[in-house]
Amino acid sequence: MIIMTMGTFAQGQPKSFYDFKMKTIDGKEFDFAQLKGKKVLIVNTASECGYTPQYEDLEKLYKQFGGDKFVILGFPANNFGGQEPGKDAEIKTFCSKTYGVTFPMFSKVSVKGDDEALLYKWLTHKDLNGVSDAVVKWNFNKFLIDEKGKWTAYYPSATKPMDEVITNWIKGAK
Repeated sequence: MIIMTMGTFAQGQPKSFYDFKMKTIDGKEFDFAQLKGKKVLIVNTASECGYTPQYEDLEKLYKQFGGDKFVILGFPANNFGGQEPGKDAEIKTFCSKTYGVTFPMFSKVSVKGDDEALLYKWLTHKDLNGVSDAVVKWNFNKFLIDEKGKWTAYYPSATKPMDEVITNWIKGAK
């Protein structure tokens, strides 16, 4: 049995949401520090999933609220049923041609397991994000990060992007 302490687990792990730098689907580095002052919805995506049509509502949400105060970050992942088998270029083409996706998409990552992306370790471990543990159980799980970079909420796949819990959070409604 291996026991990891916070010190060993977090070695090399960004401490703040704004410390992350990830590769976009186009292969460019994206510095999360540029997101300061924006609310962020992070979603793990897949092209061959029953939830894939959520891309349509994610794009609708982005068109309605995206800009200076809100952004969606999409992270393709192939962790569940092999439902994202494509390479980045194929995923990008699928998203743009099928759903007209304009929100930032990132290079395919792993959202669980031994090869879990550091961002998803941060999102799913309270000892790293300072707020809560979460388990990514399927594609299209949603994490909300406030304009100060604080982990705010987690919603499972069945929560639709246009659900009031998400739109009210973006608008600042209680």
